[in-house]
Amino acid sequence: MQKALLHFRANLSRARELGILGSTVSQITTGAIDLSDMWRAQLVFSVSALDHFVHELTRVGMIEIAKGNRPPTDAFLRYQLPFDAVQKAFSGQPHDEWLGDTIRHKHSWLSFQHPDKIAEAIRFISSKRLWEEVGIELGIPSQDAKLQLELIVDRRNKIAHEADMDPTTPGFRWTMTESQSTGATDYIERIGEAIYKVTT
Repeated sequence: MQKALLHFRANLSRARELGILGSTVSQITTGAIDLSDMWRAQLVFSVSALDHFVHELTRVGMIEIAKGNRPPTDAFLRYQLPFDAVQKAFSGQPHDEWLGDTIRHKHSWLSFQHPDKIAEAIRFISSKRLWEEVGIELGIPSQDAKLQLELIVDRRNKIAHEADMDPTTPGFRWTMTESQSTGATDYIERIGEAIYKVTT
């Protein structure tokens, strides 16, 4: 599971580099050049890093449970497997192959960005009340922890699905600043680190 955390950190580092690039270019150019898309990209990449992290943490955690290295959760025990995965398991294939590939395939169309969806995924590997535990780690109420992430994910969706256009001002995008994107990346980092801490 440590590997999932390391990949998360590396992906967030790449997201930060976009923001740093935007900041650097802004210092050597005039304000006539709109660099806000660099910060939009940073926010989108940061949410993507969290999504990928939850996918990998869940997959690896479920493999560890199957191997007997973690206690099973109710959600894990109810997890449905296709018959071809069962056949591969009976044939002696390693868990990383038959179960890992099955989870990756079944979850490939799922998005683990919204707090409730993240909690659903984590229930496969941990019986803890995720957001209550994360809230404690962050030192804020669980509802506040979830709300702040929801706002970031909502903004990501506006960028990814609506070109970040402001419907109240046709032809203009919502404002995006360096501090907004950096703040989003910082918060996502805190969320990911907290999720890892309470589930491992």
